[in-house]
Amino acid sequence: MKILVVCGNGLGSSFIIEMNVKKALQELGIEADVSHTDLTTAKSEVADYFIGSPEIMEQLNDGKRVLISLKNLLNSNEIKQALQDNIKEG
Repeated sequence: MKILVVCGNGLGSSFIIEMNVKKALQELGIEADVSHTDLTTAKSEVADYFIGSPEIMEQLNDGKRVLISLKNLLNSNEIKQALQDNIKEG
């Protein structure tokens, strides 16, 4: 499973979110390849799940991608809950 954390520039903030996503996945016992990128690059990337702010996810919405929107990108509890609610294992 591949998860892509997306932000406007794909630099510092998405790297911090990537670390929080990895921690949450570990706590949930879910294995995944997690990386981060900017919005422009994400449009041509293939992943099972895309995570980011509602504004970024709206721009990625093509009706085919599985998008996970986070209101507070740095809230560990929200990240964990969003992953739990959206990821289907197997």
